[in-house]
Amino acid sequence: RRPAGAPLAPMAAAASTHLLRAAPSAVSAARAAKLACCHARSLSTAAADVGAWRPRRSVLYVPGSNTRALAKAASLPCDSIILDLEDAVAPSAKSVARKQVADTLQNVDFGDKEVVVRVNAVSTRWGWEDVDAVAALGAAAIVLPVVESPDEVAQLEGIMRVCGAPPSTSIWAMIETPRGVLAAHDIAQHTRVSCLVAGTTDLAHELGAAHVPGRQPLLASLSLIVLGARAAQVAVLDGVHLDLGDDAGFEAACVQARDMGFDGKTLIHPKTIAVANQTFAPSAAAVEEAREVLAAFEAAEREGKGVAVVRGRLAE
Repeated sequence: RRPAGAPLAPMAAAASTHLLRAAPSAVSAARAAKLACCHARSLSTAAADVGAWRPRRSVLYVPGSNTRALAKAASLPCDSIILDLEDAVAPSAKSVARKQVADTLQNVDFGDKEVVVRVNAVSTRWGWEDVDAVAALGAAAIVLPVVESPDEVAQLEGIMRVCGAPPSTSIWAMIETPRGVLAAHDIAQHTRVSCLVAGTTDLAHELGAAHVPGRQPLLASLSLIVLGARAAQVAVLDGVHLDLGDDAGFEAACVQARDMGFDGKTLIHPKTIAVANQTFAPSAAAVEEAREVLAAFEAAEREGKGVAVVRGRLAE
């Protein structure tokens, strides 16, 4: 979140520079300006510096029980990694996965890549142990599944404090039920939450909705999740695309999510990273125009004007 009273232009300019290095795509300058000013989100409520901001175009789930996938994760070109202790891990493998994820956090150099951990719900028999095992190991965030109220976030925050989590470790809240959708804004307003994640597979099941091309049955729920995140000024990620053989459908879902306002997409296979990176990134030309908008606003402010003209169009 941008600190109250902090100037937007320098922050946005830095975000633009970061985004310019992203994979290009045919995205409008208006989208680039939005990304430059709003897309980057703070990784923690304690970190207000520009260095803590980042794009999250591609966010890959990596099963904590899969040693080969864990070893490969650091070399993948995705923006973020979710080390998964929940759905991707069978009950019989939970303890082994927990140890492997802890070892990965301690021993693998992920460079600038954002690394978060999805734990089991604290109401399960694994949740507390998951948080205790990883809270103090420097993950950027703990991902909490099936969140339906701010009270559940507060409960996790309390456990994280007991387990030694630093202030820089935020919470990502997964919205996977009708109750969660209707409470999305309240959940996103919790001071430790930095991101909402749409859990579209479970959400479709809870709604009794069909999985169809275009995702029409889910659009109202997805819009509410985006609305809640944007009102609270946190990041928001779209759910996974389950059919790995449907390349065209996956790309269409990425375009749809981008146009709806999502910052990026959660992924279940490395082969989908490139399309997500391309779809959710602005082109170099669009970022350049966004920089022109920022420069024009700075000039207008110096002249005491409330609007600026960029390439013959009014911007305000």
